[in-house]
Amino acid sequence: MQSRRRFHQYALASLALPAVAPSQAQERGIVLGQSAPLTGPAAQLGLQMQLGARACFEAVNATGGVGGQRIVLKTLDDGYEPARCKANTEKLLQDDVFALFGYVGTPTSVAALPLALAAKTPFIAPFTGAESLRDPFNRLVFHIRASYFDETELIIKQLTQLDVKNIAVFHQNDAYGQAGLKGVQRALDKRSLKPLAVATVERNSVDVDAAVKALVAAKPEAIVQIGAYKACAAFIREARKAGYGGQFYNVSFVGTQALATELGKDAAGVVVSQVMPSPFGTAAGLVNEYQQALARVDPSAEPNYTSIEGYLAARVVVDALRRVNGRPTRDGFIAAMETLSGYDARGYRLHFNPTRHAGSSFVELSMLTADGKVRR
Repeated sequence: MQSRRRFHQYALASLALPAVAPSQAQERGIVLGQSAPLTGPAAQLGLQMQLGARACFEAVNATGGVGGQRIVLKTLDDGYEPARCKANTEKLLQDDVFALFGYVGTPTSVAALPLALAAKTPFIAPFTGAESLRDPFNRLVFHIRASYFDETELIIKQLTQLDVKNIAVFHQNDAYGQAGLKGVQRALDKRSLKPLAVATVERNSVDVDAAVKALVAAKPEAIVQIGAYKACAAFIREARKAGYGGQFYNVSFVGTQALATELGKDAAGVVVSQVMPSPFGTAAGLVNEYQQALARVDPSAEPNYTSIEGYLAARVVVDALRRVNGRPTRDGFIAAMETLSGYDARGYRLHFNPTRHAGSSFVELSMLTADGKVRR
């Protein structure tokens, strides 16, 4: 199953950014700070995002780095909790990292962003599609993935084209869940529809009993899920046990492979929207480079959508650094980022300019199979 939407997102205004030269010694390298869940119910999201980035950076460092400097990724575990992410970000900024990179999650990124802006430190490629991190525009912030508005628009478009109009929403009870819910409501409103029913789950929880009872009783034809893989898997299993026979749709942040692994045979027929090129199968160009780099850093690792996002995010940083003349400064790096375009891979294409820092609106739908595979 395949469908894709391309939307153009334009920035509202540009903020001035003074030239700031980081006080890092040559031997320290170019240090990027990351806060991500390495433990807890969302751990696979952080671990895979980190792994993909490491695959890229280690390949670059093996050939001399960028301008003779190694790229160092310093990752701190936040367990997908905003308070821990804020503390991690404060520490990373105190350590004078060159940029913040590859943060995982909406509530955590929302907690970190004000600190990054106050410190005039670039905030690059967060693993979230929340509109609150994109609008208002800020010159320090770059996104390499489509927004949740893009993802939910495609999901609702497909459902309504199939004449499915009784649509419920199961969402995480935080900034991420609210961002996804708003996207669903926005897409339904365009079609003069409203959610049939809405139920929530707490972040880092699999206590879905009340949500299952409420939504199954409403008898929706489809349920759009805005959560991480463990809670969404728990909801699917329990809803099916309760007799629900409708369709489940998820946005990309769920963690496609992690969801498939959690569900096993129960994954069959579950739909997930994707914002990255497919990481699977024989590939050329960018995807082939990702697969080779992943195999070098971890021969046992299987390609997946989360680690390819980490790889692509890292690749963007490397390519921007290579465009900076002389010793990298943050201002020079931002200016270089604004010149990047390309990365065309299986339909995915990235483009930045001085008023556009949301570089992609690529979305397509995939379906999970009973044997843990992903069908596009």
